[in-house]
Order: sequence, then structure tokens, then C-alpha cells
Amino acid sequence: MSPLLAVDDPVLLSFADEVGASGPVAAAGRRTRWERGGALHPDTRLVTAPTGIVAYSPAEMTAQVRAGTSVEEFHLALAEHGQRSALPERGGTVGGAIAVGENAASSLGRGRVRTAVLQIRYVSAEGRMVSGGGPTVKNVTGFDLPRLMVGSLGTLGLFAEAIIRTNPIPEVSVWLRSDDANPFAVPTTVLKPSAILWDGDQTWVELEGHRIDVVSEQGRLGAIGSFREADGPPALPHHRWSLRPAELASLDRAATGAFVASVGTGTVWATNPAPPRSLDLGVAALTERMKHEFDPTGRLNPGRSVATA
Repeated sequence: MSPLLAVDDPVLLSFADEVGASGPVAAAGRRTRWERGGALHPDTRLVTAPTGIVAYSPAEMTAQVRAGTSVEEFHLALAEHGQRSALPERGGTVGGAIAVGENAASSLGRGRVRTAVLQIRYVSAEGRMVSGGGPTVKNVTGFDLPRLMVGSLGTLGLFAEAIIRTNPIPEVSVWLRSDDANPFAVPTTVLKPSAILWDGDQTWVELEGHRIDVVSEQGRLGAIGSFREADGPPALPHHRWSLRPAELASLDRAATGAFVASVGTGTVWATNPAPPRSLDLGVAALTERMKHEFDPTGRLNPGRSVATA
């Protein structure tokens, strides 16, 4: 585990005091993925993470933001300097996006949440403020605590603040849609699409970059189908499935319901929840041991489990 953080920020200290050191507790954001990983025990006390952008360095492409800040507010501040982040824009908070670990539909271009979180500050099960990672990739050594925390559903710590890697907003961003293109031919047709989405019938492709490059790549897509400009990506169903990219071609609507699949990543958004999967025994044992090390009394988000998320 990362060393305890010597912190004199009264906002973070107040949050740690509110979480305390005993009793079941969870942090509530905007609850856009509130059911992920299972229902909380009914006696769980809810707290709210602090809000606000603490520091932002466009030149360094990093931003320090508190976990209760909405992703929308965060991205509006970044956009003033021509930047964005990998966090998905689904109405939630920064802390919620990190806790769930669900990538944006345009993750091929924006990047993944797990690699965007450079530093995480959270309240431990003992009620103490802990920090892991650093403001840049180069000066981080030891255990990569931020990557562990992404997708942990708040079961290992309640997030207070994070340093997020940002990236430039491209000069041009265009969504294209086709009724006859093979979505699995797109990766070998264009150099670096920001998204390839498929609902079993139609294919959406997002191209980003300098205008001359986007126009050229758009022309290449004509070799595999008839594409026309679209207003944006399709609406994403609520439930997330995680599959191997090679499994997407055999998706069955009888199992998924309506779906939108992200070609190249294996993420599927579907109207039906994903069926439960049995973890490998070694992975299950490691997951249980990690939970015990971080939260031996099971007070953080009781009832939720990353094994069932």
C-alpha cells in the first residue's frame, strides 16, 4: 500500500473525518452506475466527496480535481484550453467514473480511464488519507495504486481527489455511419479511428485529427462501405459487457438484447445485464486477499464486489 499522505488541506481532512474509522460507509455521486457490483447493505451511511478543480496545468497536460466534481464541469474547464480527458461523459462524477472504470465510447482516441489516472487520494478503511501515484508518469515508482483503484467500486477506499492526464481536443472530429460496412474491416482500413461502434446492423466510426488527415481517412472508408456523416454516436444501452474483441462478431441479441459494441476494445453496452461469470480460482483468491488487506472489516461499500461487476 502507498504511504500515508501528509496533508494539510482542510477540505480533504474534513472528508476523512466524515468517513471516520468505523461503520459501513460509501461515497455517493450522481448514481449513474449506482447498481454496479451489487446493492449496498441497507445500513450503509452515505457521504459526499469534495468538489472543485484544485490545479490545472495545460502545458503539463495534467489536472488535479476533487472526486465529487462532475465530469461535465471538469471537461468544460479543460475545453477552455483545448483539452479533454479519457473520463466518460455520462452525467456522473470524476470519482464515480474512476470507481466504475468504464471507458468512453471513443476510448481508442481519448485513451482509457485506467491509464489516465496518475495519482489518487482516498480515505482508507481506517479513516486516514492515503495517496498513491504522482503528478507525472516519470516520477512514480513502486506499486501502481491508481490502476488498482480504477474499477474498484470504492471497495478499497473512498476517493477524495485525483490527478488526471489530459489530451488535446483534435482540430477535426467527425462521426460517420454506414448500413453496409463490415465493422471488423475498419481497423485495417484507416490508421487510427477514435471509435468503431456496431449494433449488429449499422457501423459508426469516429475520425479525429488534422483536417487533411481526416478527409484522407474518410476517403479510405469508401473501400469497405457507404459512409455518411452522423450527428454523433448511437445511444448506449445501460448495461456493460466485457468480452474479448474476437468474440464481438458472434454477439447474439437473444442474450444481449439491443447492443452497441466497441470494436477493438471488447466493450459492449447492452439492454440486458451480463450473465454472471466465475472467476479463475487464483484471481478470486487474489481479489479476496486484496479486499482484506485494504478493508479488513468490510466497511467500505459493503454488498458490492468487483467480482460481480
